Amino acid sequence: MSDELAGGRHLLTIGQLANYAGVTVKAVRVYHDRDLLPEPPRDSSGYRRYGAEHAIQLVKIRTLVEAGVPLARIKELLGAGPEQFAEALDEIDRNLRKRAEEIRRTRQRIAQLHSGDRLFVSPEVASYLQRLREIGVSERTVLLERDLWILLQSVAPEQAAAWIADKLAAIADPEFCTLYVDYDAAFDWSPNDPRLPALAERTRQWFTSRDANAEAEPAPDPTITQLATVTAGASSPAWARIAELAKQTR
Repeated sequence: MSDELAGGRHLLTIGQLANYAGVTVKAVRVYHDRDLLPEPPRDSSGYRRYGAEHAIQLVKIRTLVEAGVPLARIKELLGAGPEQFAEALDEIDRNLRKRAEEIRRTRQRIAQLHSGDRLFVSPEVASYLQRLREIGVSERTVLLERDLWILLQSVAPEQAAAWIADKLAAIADPEFCTLYVDYDAAFDWSPNDPRLPALAERTRQWFTSRDANAEAEPAPDPTITQLATVTAGASSPAWARIAELAKQTR
């Protein structure tokens, strides 16, 4: 300890005191405002001079702050006996662990944001959407699908689960992949494009062939079917025309 402090004299300026305790001058002033550190009277020159008792108190405050003790609890701890001090620390530790768990969950949520589609849809749907990207489907169409799945899973979760299983089976078929990529390419075509009838026929044939080998399933909710149809049609007039042509050829 310096000679000035050892002699018990009030010889330190606020800046010297802060430097001695390893804190900032601003922190010292905050501790004054919080009534954690008493303010000495001003000397004849108008400056406050600090002594050993201030330095010791400031080091105690700094130690508690670095340990994570809230400023609102520091005065209580400084004046507590051993038993009360231990109880207060146990409570503070519980609160800190609770905050740490909240931070962990927040970080987990932030990490999920990096996972893109998996934040909004089931893992199965996210895997299906990723597969669409892998076979060359445009991001525009993938996002259209994703948004539709968000609605489907919200309105009819059980049916959505069955449908995504069906979709995952379909995407394993190379013919379906080719058809989907061609269907995606037709998004911006005119509804009068001469290529549409052939694409509609290929679509019809694929579904007819697949339906012939599939086990009978319950009919989907007509409201959900209408939702899917309207969404696709509103997105692309060419897609709406393909759906219309496919129905006509059945």
